[in-house]
Amino acid sequence: MQAHILLTADIHVLTGLRIGGASGGLAIGALDNPVIRDSLTGQPYIPGSSLKGKLRSLTERLFGLPLTQPIKRSHPVVEIHVCKAQGDGNPDYVECPVCPVFGVPGDHYPTAPTRLIVRDTFLQPSSAEQLRSMPTDTLYAEIKWEAAIDRVTSAASPRQIERVPAGAVFGPCELVYTVYEPRDVDRFWTVVRALALLEDDYLGSYGSRGSGKVRFENLTLTVRPRAQYDQPAAQLPQRTFDSVDALLAAREEVLAWLREAAGLAGQTG
Repeated sequence: MQAHILLTADIHVLTGLRIGGASGGLAIGALDNPVIRDSLTGQPYIPGSSLKGKLRSLTERLFGLPLTQPIKRSHPVVEIHVCKAQGDGNPDYVECPVCPVFGVPGDHYPTAPTRLIVRDTFLQPSSAEQLRSMPTDTLYAEIKWEAAIDRVTSAASPRQIERVPAGAVFGPCELVYTVYEPRDVDRFWTVVRALALLEDDYLGSYGSRGSGKVRFENLTLTVRPRAQYDQPAAQLPQRTFDSVDALLAAREEVLAWLREAAGLAGQTG
Protein backbone atom coordinates (compact mmCIF):
# COMPACT_ATOMS: atom_id res chain seq x y z
CA MET A 1 0.00 0.00 0.00
CA GLN A 2 1.29 3.44 -0.96
CA ALA A 3 -1.50 5.68 0.32
CA HIS A 4 -5.20 6.07 1.05
CA ILE A 5 -7.36 8.69 -0.64
CA LEU A 6 -10.43 9.53 1.43
CA LEU A 7 -13.35 11.20 -0.35
CA THR A 8 -16.25 12.46 1.78
CA ALA A 9 -19.40 14.28 0.66
CA ASP A 10 -22.94 15.13 1.68
CA ILE A 11 -25.68 13.35 -0.29
CA HIS A 12 -28.67 15.65 -0.89
CA VAL A 13 -31.94 13.89 -1.75
CA LEU A 14 -33.63 15.86 -4.57
CA THR A 15 -36.54 13.48 -5.16
CA GLY A 16 -37.88 10.84 -2.78
CA LEU A 17 -35.25 8.14 -2.17
CA ARG A 18 -36.17 4.48 -1.87
CA ILE A 19 -33.63 1.80 -0.98
CA GLY A 20 -35.60 -1.26 0.01
CA GLY A 21 -35.61 -3.07 3.32
CA ALA A 22 -37.37 -6.19 4.54
CA SER A 23 -41.02 -6.47 3.53
CA GLY A 24 -43.68 -5.80 6.10
CA GLY A 25 -45.02 -9.30 5.43
CA LEU A 26 -48.68 -10.31 5.21
CA ALA A 27 -49.89 -8.61 8.38
CA ILE A 28 -52.93 -6.37 8.03
CA GLY A 29 -51.77 -2.82 7.41
CA ALA A 30 -48.17 -3.87 6.79
CA LEU A 31 -46.22 -1.76 4.30
CA ASP A 32 -45.50 -3.44 0.98
CA ASN A 33 -42.21 -1.72 0.17
CA PRO A 34 -40.45 -0.24 3.23
CA VAL A 35 -37.08 1.52 3.12
CA ILE A 36 -34.05 0.00 4.80
CA ARG A 37 -33.48 1.30 8.33
CA ASP A 38 -30.74 1.25 10.93
CA SER A 39 -31.77 -1.31 13.55
CA LEU A 40 -30.56 0.86 16.44
CA THR A 41 -32.07 4.25 15.52
CA GLY A 42 -34.88 3.32 13.15
CA GLN A 43 -33.55 5.93 10.72
CA PRO A 44 -33.21 5.25 6.98
CA TYR A 45 -29.65 4.97 5.69
CA ILE A 46 -27.80 4.39 2.41
CA PRO A 47 -25.97 1.03 2.42
CA GLY A 48 -22.45 1.17 1.07
CA SER A 49 -23.27 -1.85 -1.11
CA SER A 50 -26.11 0.06 -2.81
CA LEU A 51 -23.97 3.12 -3.52
CA LYS A 52 -20.95 1.13 -4.69
CA GLY A 53 -23.06 -1.21 -6.81
CA LYS A 54 -24.70 1.71 -8.59
CA LEU A 55 -21.35 3.42 -9.24
CA ARG A 56 -20.00 0.16 -10.68
CA SER A 57 -23.07 -0.48 -12.83
CA LEU A 58 -23.01 3.01 -14.33
CA THR A 59 -19.31 2.68 -15.16
CA GLU A 60 -19.90 -0.70 -16.82
CA ARG A 61 -22.67 0.85 -18.93
CA LEU A 62 -20.55 3.88 -19.84
CA PHE A 63 -17.84 1.68 -21.35
CA GLY A 64 -20.20 -0.98 -22.72
CA LEU A 65 -18.44 -3.78 -20.85
CA PRO A 66 -19.78 -7.35 -21.19
CA LEU A 67 -21.60 -8.76 -18.17
CA THR A 68 -19.76 -11.98 -17.45
CA GLN A 69 -20.30 -12.90 -13.79
CA PRO A 70 -23.68 -13.85 -12.21
CA ILE A 71 -24.02 -12.49 -8.68
CA LYS A 72 -27.65 -13.50 -8.12
CA ARG A 73 -29.11 -16.56 -9.74
CA SER A 74 -32.67 -15.37 -9.92
CA HIS A 75 -35.02 -14.54 -12.74
CA PRO A 76 -33.80 -12.46 -14.38
CA VAL A 77 -30.17 -13.31 -13.58
CA VAL A 78 -28.18 -10.38 -12.18
CA GLU A 79 -24.69 -10.10 -13.68
CA ILE A 80 -21.69 -7.79 -13.40
CA HIS A 81 -18.57 -7.37 -15.49
CA VAL A 82 -15.51 -9.32 -14.33
CA CYS A 83 -12.36 -9.52 -16.45
CA LYS A 84 -11.59 -13.03 -17.61
CA ALA A 85 -9.50 -14.11 -20.58
CA GLN A 86 -8.85 -11.43 -23.16
CA GLY A 87 -10.92 -11.47 -26.32
CA ASP A 88 -14.66 -11.51 -26.99
CA GLY A 89 -14.83 -7.90 -25.86
CA ASN A 90 -13.13 -8.50 -22.50
CA PRO A 91 -10.46 -5.89 -21.73
CA ASP A 92 -7.22 -6.79 -20.01
CA TYR A 93 -7.54 -6.38 -16.22
CA VAL A 94 -4.78 -3.76 -16.09
CA GLU A 95 -6.60 -1.55 -18.61
CA CYS A 96 -10.13 -2.25 -17.35
CA PRO A 97 -11.90 0.85 -15.98
CA VAL A 98 -13.99 -1.26 -13.57
CA CYS A 99 -12.26 -4.33 -12.10
CA PRO A 100 -9.16 -2.78 -10.45
CA VAL A 101 -11.30 -0.08 -8.82
CA PHE A 102 -14.47 -1.95 -7.81
CA GLY A 103 -12.94 -5.41 -7.41
CA VAL A 104 -13.39 -8.97 -8.63
CA PRO A 105 -14.55 -12.07 -6.70
CA GLY A 106 -11.69 -13.53 -4.69
CA ASP A 107 -11.85 -16.91 -6.41
CA HIS A 108 -11.65 -15.46 -9.93
CA TYR A 109 -8.69 -14.61 -12.11
CA PRO A 110 -7.15 -12.13 -11.92
CA THR A 111 -7.14 -11.93 -8.14
CA ALA A 112 -6.10 -8.48 -6.93
CA PRO A 113 -7.04 -6.16 -4.09
CA THR A 114 -10.11 -3.96 -4.46
CA ARG A 115 -9.18 -0.29 -4.47
CA LEU A 116 -12.53 1.20 -3.45
CA ILE A 117 -14.31 0.85 -0.10
CA VAL A 118 -17.73 2.51 0.32
CA ARG A 119 -19.15 2.96 3.84
CA ASP A 120 -22.79 3.05 4.89
CA THR A 121 -24.10 6.63 5.01
CA PHE A 122 -26.51 7.85 7.69
CA LEU A 123 -28.86 10.80 7.99
CA GLN A 124 -27.23 13.99 9.19
CA PRO A 125 -28.46 14.81 12.72
CA SER A 126 -30.06 18.09 11.59
CA SER A 127 -31.88 16.30 8.78
CA ALA A 128 -33.05 13.51 11.10
CA GLU A 129 -34.39 16.11 13.54
CA GLN A 130 -36.22 17.93 10.76
CA LEU A 131 -37.85 14.72 9.51
CA ARG A 132 -38.78 13.66 13.04
CA SER A 133 -40.64 16.94 13.58
CA MET A 134 -42.50 16.79 10.26
CA PRO A 135 -45.95 15.20 9.85
CA THR A 136 -44.60 12.38 7.67
CA ASP A 137 -46.60 9.21 6.91
CA THR A 138 -44.08 7.01 8.76
CA LEU A 139 -41.13 7.85 10.99
CA TYR A 140 -38.52 9.71 8.85
CA ALA A 141 -40.32 8.73 5.63
CA GLU A 142 -43.28 9.31 3.33
CA ILE A 143 -45.69 6.92 1.60
CA LYS A 144 -46.04 7.26 -2.16
CA TRP A 145 -49.00 5.55 -3.76
CA GLU A 146 -48.60 4.15 -7.27
CA ALA A 147 -50.81 2.13 -9.57
CA ALA A 148 -49.89 -0.31 -12.33
CA ILE A 149 -52.44 -0.09 -15.16
CA ASP A 150 -53.46 -3.14 -17.20
CA ARG A 151 -53.24 -1.94 -20.82
CA VAL A 152 -56.05 -4.27 -21.94
CA THR A 153 -58.63 -3.97 -19.15
CA SER A 154 -57.50 -0.61 -17.67
CA ALA A 155 -57.69 -2.23 -14.24
CA ALA A 156 -55.46 -0.55 -11.65
CA SER A 157 -53.26 -2.40 -9.18
CA PRO A 158 -52.31 0.07 -6.41
CA ARG A 159 -49.19 -0.28 -4.26
CA GLN A 160 -47.46 1.62 -1.47
CA ILE A 161 -43.83 2.74 -1.65
CA GLU A 162 -42.00 4.17 1.35
CA ARG A 163 -39.42 6.85 0.50
CA VAL A 164 -37.12 9.27 2.29
CA PRO A 165 -38.59 12.70 1.41
CA ALA A 166 -36.86 15.16 -0.89
CA GLY A 167 -34.73 17.60 1.06
CA ALA A 168 -33.16 15.02 3.38
CA VAL A 169 -29.36 15.04 3.63
CA PHE A 170 -27.21 11.98 4.30
CA GLY A 171 -23.58 12.26 5.22
CA PRO A 172 -20.88 12.57 5.17
CA CYS A 173 -20.63 9.54 2.92
CA GLU A 174 -17.14 8.06 2.98
CA LEU A 175 -15.28 6.47 0.09
CA VAL A 176 -11.81 5.08 0.84
CA TYR A 177 -9.56 4.46 -2.15
CA THR A 178 -6.27 2.56 -1.77
CA VAL A 179 -3.27 3.39 -3.95
CA TYR A 180 -1.03 0.37 -4.57
CA GLU A 181 0.87 1.60 -7.62
CA PRO A 182 1.36 4.94 -9.41
CA ARG A 183 -1.31 4.28 -12.05
CA ASP A 184 -3.91 3.90 -9.27
CA VAL A 185 -3.92 7.69 -8.92
CA ASP A 186 -5.24 8.00 -12.49
CA ARG A 187 -7.69 5.16 -11.85
CA PHE A 188 -9.15 7.20 -8.98
CA TRP A 189 -10.82 9.39 -11.58
CA THR A 190 -13.11 6.45 -12.33
CA VAL A 191 -14.70 7.12 -8.92
CA VAL A 192 -15.15 10.84 -9.58
CA ARG A 193 -16.65 10.16 -13.01
CA ALA A 194 -19.04 7.62 -11.49
CA LEU A 195 -20.33 10.25 -9.02
CA ALA A 196 -21.14 12.52 -11.98
CA LEU A 197 -22.89 9.63 -13.75
CA LEU A 198 -24.98 8.96 -10.65
CA GLU A 199 -26.13 12.57 -10.38
CA ASP A 200 -27.62 12.23 -13.88
CA ASP A 201 -29.14 8.83 -13.09
CA TYR A 202 -30.71 7.70 -9.79
CA LEU A 203 -29.90 5.90 -6.56
CA GLY A 204 -32.08 3.10 -5.21
CA SER A 205 -35.19 1.90 -7.00
CA TYR A 206 -38.13 3.35 -8.96
CA GLY A 207 -35.80 5.85 -10.63
CA SER A 208 -37.66 5.73 -13.94
CA ARG A 209 -40.76 6.82 -12.01
CA GLY A 210 -39.10 9.85 -10.44
CA SER A 211 -37.39 8.54 -7.31
CA GLY A 212 -33.73 8.62 -6.35
CA LYS A 213 -32.28 11.82 -7.80
CA VAL A 214 -29.35 12.89 -5.60
CA ARG A 215 -26.58 15.49 -5.60
CA PHE A 216 -23.15 15.35 -3.95
CA GLU A 217 -22.04 18.53 -2.17
CA ASN A 218 -19.18 19.63 0.10
CA LEU A 219 -16.67 17.12 -1.25
CA THR A 220 -13.39 16.74 0.63
CA LEU A 221 -10.30 14.86 -0.54
CA THR A 222 -7.80 13.74 2.10
CA VAL A 223 -4.58 11.86 1.36
CA ARG A 224 -2.80 9.67 3.90
CA PRO A 225 0.50 8.20 2.68
CA ARG A 226 1.67 5.05 4.41
CA ALA A 227 4.44 6.98 6.20
CA GLN A 228 1.83 9.24 7.80
CA TYR A 229 0.09 6.48 9.73
CA ASP A 230 2.40 7.44 12.57
CA GLN A 231 0.92 10.95 12.60
CA PRO A 232 -2.49 12.39 13.59
CA ALA A 233 -5.07 12.57 10.82
CA ALA A 234 -5.62 16.29 11.49
CA GLN A 235 -2.25 17.04 9.89
CA LEU A 236 -3.07 15.38 6.55
CA PRO A 237 -3.33 17.39 3.29
CA GLN A 238 -6.89 18.17 2.15
CA ARG A 239 -8.72 19.78 -0.77
CA THR A 240 -12.41 20.78 -0.74
CA PHE A 241 -14.90 21.27 -3.56
CA ASP A 242 -18.49 22.52 -3.53
CA SER A 243 -19.70 20.02 -6.12
CA VAL A 244 -18.73 17.14 -8.38
CA ASP A 245 -18.59 19.59 -11.30
CA ALA A 246 -16.04 21.71 -9.44
CA LEU A 247 -13.91 18.62 -8.85
CA LEU A 248 -14.20 17.54 -12.49
CA ALA A 249 -13.11 20.99 -13.65
CA ALA A 250 -9.85 20.69 -11.67
CA ARG A 251 -8.90 17.21 -12.92
CA GLU A 252 -5.26 17.71 -13.93
CA GLU A 253 -4.50 19.91 -10.93
CA VAL A 254 -6.12 17.42 -8.54
CA LEU A 255 -4.32 14.40 -10.01
CA ALA A 256 -0.98 16.19 -9.73
CA TRP A 257 -1.79 17.12 -6.12
CA LEU A 258 -2.77 13.52 -5.32
CA ARG A 259 0.50 12.20 -6.71
CA GLU A 260 2.46 14.75 -4.71
CA ALA A 261 0.52 14.12 -1.48
CA ALA A 262 0.82 10.34 -1.91
CA GLY A 263 4.58 10.58 -2.39
CA LEU A 264 4.38 9.42 -6.02
CA ALA A 265 5.29 12.63 -7.85
CA GLY A 266 7.19 11.88 -11.05
CA GLN A 267 6.27 8.19 -11.02
CA THR A 268 4.19 6.57 -13.76
CA GLY A 269 2.27 3.31 -13.96
